[in-house]
Amino acid sequence: MTLVTPPPLDQEDDEILVPHSDSPDGPQSMEVAPAEAATSVDAQAVDDPPSARFTWTIENFSRLNTKKLYSDVFLVGGYKWRILIFPKGNNVDHLSMYLDVADSATLPYGWSRYAQFSLSIVNQIHGRYSIRKETQHQFNSRESDWGFTSFMSLSELCEPSRGFLVNDTCVVEADVTVRTVIDYWSHDSKKETGYVGLKNQGATCYMNSLLQTLYHIPYFRKAVYHMPTTENDMPSGSIPLALQSLFYKLQYSDTSVATKELTKSFGWDTYDSFMQHDVQELNRVLCEKLEDKMKGTVVEGTIQQLFEGHHMNCIECINVDYKSMRKESFYDLQLDVKGCKDVYASFDKYVEVERLEGDNKYHAEQYGLQDARKGVLFIDFPPVLQLQLKRFEYDFMRDTMVKINDRYEFPLQLDLDIENGKYLSPEANRSVRNLYTLHSVLVHSGGVHGGHYYAYIRPTLSDQWFKFDDERVTKEDMKRALEEQYGGEEELPQTNPGFNNSPFKFTKYSNAYMLVYIRESDKDKIVCSVDEKDIAEHLRIRLKKEQEEKEQKRKEKAEAHLYTIIKVARDEDLVEQIGRGIYFDLVDHDKVRSFRIQKQTPFNLFKEEVAKVFAIPVQYQRFWLWAKRQNHTYRPNRPLNLQEEAQSVGELREVSNKANNAELKLFLEVEPGLDLQPMPPPDKTKEDILLFFKLYDPLKEEFRYVGRMFVKGNGKPMEVLTKINDLAGFAPDEEIELYEEIKFEPSVMCERVDKRVTFRSTQLEDGDIICFQKSSEVRSEQCRYPDVPSFLEYVRNRQVIHFRSLEKPKEDEFCLELSKLHTYDDVVERVAEHLVVDDPSKIRLTSHNCYSQQPKPQPIKYRGVEHLSLMLVHYNQTSDILYYEVLDIPLPELQGLKTLKVAFHHATKDEVVIHTIRLPKQSTIGDVLNDLKTKVELSHPNAELRLVEVFYHKIYKIFPLQEKIENINDQYWTLRAEEIPEEEKNLGPHDRLIHVYHFTKETAENQVQIQNFGEPFFLVIREGETLAEVKVCIQKRLQVTDEEFVKWKFAFLSLGRHEYLQDSDIVSARFQRRDVYGAWEQYLGLEHSDNTPKRSHVTNQNRHTFEKPVKIYN
Repeated sequence: MTLVTPPPLDQEDDEILVPHSDSPDGPQSMEVAPAEAATSVDAQAVDDPPSARFTWTIENFSRLNTKKLYSDVFLVGGYKWRILIFPKGNNVDHLSMYLDVADSATLPYGWSRYAQFSLSIVNQIHGRYSIRKETQHQFNSRESDWGFTSFMSLSELCEPSRGFLVNDTCVVEADVTVRTVIDYWSHDSKKETGYVGLKNQGATCYMNSLLQTLYHIPYFRKAVYHMPTTENDMPSGSIPLALQSLFYKLQYSDTSVATKELTKSFGWDTYDSFMQHDVQELNRVLCEKLEDKMKGTVVEGTIQQLFEGHHMNCIECINVDYKSMRKESFYDLQLDVKGCKDVYASFDKYVEVERLEGDNKYHAEQYGLQDARKGVLFIDFPPVLQLQLKRFEYDFMRDTMVKINDRYEFPLQLDLDIENGKYLSPEANRSVRNLYTLHSVLVHSGGVHGGHYYAYIRPTLSDQWFKFDDERVTKEDMKRALEEQYGGEEELPQTNPGFNNSPFKFTKYSNAYMLVYIRESDKDKIVCSVDEKDIAEHLRIRLKKEQEEKEQKRKEKAEAHLYTIIKVARDEDLVEQIGRGIYFDLVDHDKVRSFRIQKQTPFNLFKEEVAKVFAIPVQYQRFWLWAKRQNHTYRPNRPLNLQEEAQSVGELREVSNKANNAELKLFLEVEPGLDLQPMPPPDKTKEDILLFFKLYDPLKEEFRYVGRMFVKGNGKPMEVLTKINDLAGFAPDEEIELYEEIKFEPSVMCERVDKRVTFRSTQLEDGDIICFQKSSEVRSEQCRYPDVPSFLEYVRNRQVIHFRSLEKPKEDEFCLELSKLHTYDDVVERVAEHLVVDDPSKIRLTSHNCYSQQPKPQPIKYRGVEHLSLMLVHYNQTSDILYYEVLDIPLPELQGLKTLKVAFHHATKDEVVIHTIRLPKQSTIGDVLNDLKTKVELSHPNAELRLVEVFYHKIYKIFPLQEKIENINDQYWTLRAEEIPEEEKNLGPHDRLIHVYHFTKETAENQVQIQNFGEPFFLVIREGETLAEVKVCIQKRLQVTDEEFVKWKFAFLSLGRHEYLQDSDIVSARFQRRDVYGAWEQYLGLEHSDNTPKRSHVTNQNRHTFEKPVKIYN
């Protein structure tokens, strides 16, 4: 059976499916180490069924020194597969894992195969905590492997106590189902179905499925069209216009539609588009936004008319005459899936009367706390009923979100008037018939930390269903839309009935997540006709123009091979750009005037076009070719000769551009006369060198282009100083310093020019750049960067760093402009100065993880990196974010200490206090407890303490007093300190110290699961002691009332199996082992409901966890 795999506490939510970027073109035996692995395939029948599980056992995992590792080949569906892992991560700090087509290099051209699959890392201690991720993919020659670059964090995988590595062995599983190959690329959705899909921006399938559902409610679409917008609005800044535009394109386009304008109108950036949000949250936020935008318009109230229903909340006291009634509205209903077999069972649970008693009594104004009954009944249901199925729930016992994949049925027709209107309140209008027909089913495929969304919709409520899966729309039958989305388990047919092998079952991770029903009596109004007359004229004109521009771009793209793009840079461009974004080289070619010219056009004809645009006669134009130099600079290289100017544009482009792109880059030299009117360019000989000049002002820290001039190769700079001063507007005799800007990659090279040496001797050539400044300013102490080289060094390495407090890791607190060359000390000094902290060594910095968008788990050590640039690098990405903390002691001193968070449980008071213990790393557990004694209140002065390790509500270890604290990890485990009871200090020869844990039973995936909760504890049991006697001790210790305690059950649990005990049973007979190490495998279980208040402290959480809510900003 497929593993049930809730993710662990700190699994990162960065699940974007990608083909691995280092995919080999064929077998690469030199890079791939032979796997020391045992492998097996389960449920592999003689005829090779279309589904199978492959298990790969990898030994000596931590000693693997290869970049990537392949499993043995296994067969599924007649195809060869293998698993590919990157043991140290594929450029990330996570294990990377993919499913690979093993024989892709030898398959025929155009091959393709489609598979649904899951990959798992098995938890060898607790199977239910295995990590499993599921996806599907169309494999082909371009994408022959597919999977998860960030499968799980390496730190979590390699932590021995977590159970993923046992005896340095890792167990990997792949469940693969091969489906009929779909020719995805040639499918024409419009032609096949009459509908088009929506493009996925990265992780926006959840939004696409919701938008398609809303679009196919015609009354809603019509209302959106009637929202007032103007021709001056921009879609990226107006949600109504962006939605109108999107719906218009869905209605009239022949190809899939992009959603970028809509997400821009939400105020989302690219990062938001790569974050998978929640469908129902987006639905709620979007509807609220539209409701607000519709106010004061002809469509005001549409959202309420379509989606709003009402129910009555009633609380009635049992012992006093007091009743509270409150009417509430809803746009959608959240229905329980867990424990409910279908929609009707969920509605039964929704209106179920709840008793408020015990700790949960109701406060009834003047009567105080009272026992009461609480219930809800519906006053009215909306025409369009949106049901959100609670597939995701928070599991308090595991302290994490889990997905409920249980089978849950929903009908094609939903009758909410059944059993004489049992869901309706007395105030309900019984003349309205609440019979609904199913319109759409939104599906989630995957797990709690990621997956894929798509929708099944029948737009006209006919028998024909359609699947809207991002860009692809297909016709589907009713069985696929309903029954196959119920969830639960699927059992593959027995492939070899002659053998008594068990059937192969696997959990269906694709299931319904949201349902939309339309009331039968309203369907003619809701499913109305929507045509062009419903669309504002300005919108039709705008979208028609957009379509024409799109068609023009498509045409240009198709004809691109017939044209050359010529980009012409002029002096005016250099003046405009240098010092305003451009500091190195001369120009950004993407910001100069470009011409689209047919390749066969003679260059001389192009010059006439230039004459028209720039008003420069042809005879005054001289064009220079640009060249990329070996040092990566890009400069004008030489003027075109007459022979080249006689060629066609296409021929000239091929001569000038060996990169073979469609662009030709030119510099237009125009010689200004005395009245600034153009004049013919001067003759150029081999002796003439064209130089460009930039002026630096250190006082203003300004850099600008001032012009160009020809100099003689055998001339000297001192001979043209007057001309250079003239370019800058300086006095003719102003003393200036000259520097040559040589290169800026990978580092700046800018050298002083000797004014007494000839230009040729200093190796100056056409296109070189001379930077200059006043000599008097070079020695100025008022300037941060007194000369050209220091300024260019600063510009090359400057970076604005966004600093965030580690306590608020999502909010920029302040920014500092720093240099990438700043040392560790430079950076912390600047931060300390900004924060007004007297000692910079009390500043501790943490780098940013570019993939998870969170702080890295470990802070930067004191002087642990040489330069700022190294603080910002995360694998192959560079960040501009750093996190800071202000410590109470200097960091070098802190690094010699070990900090532990210890939860102290008071012996007699019901309280837990978290203490931070900070001691030298060589200290022992005894030192920790001695330090703790000075901070806590003990029951008596001579009380002895012990420290235990708690994980998932079980005690895994009692720490020996002499154990060193250096290697203790309190990031995942809770460290609990407590007094040792006197009875435990003097155990008799037949006494036992046993573990006692609280538990409940849950049934999931047709299996009974034991879930522990609450605080575990030790208990001394005596030889021959019965359960009845032990229960007296437990009730007294836990101070449980008789009324509550009588409901408790007691069981002996061993390795997850439970055996209930009777009062007469001898408890010690079950516990034969005397040692408590590893005794968490056997314990006395107390079965009862978990109604204890949750403690406010959290000690074993990951250091930084947060979810990103859906926000629409505009």
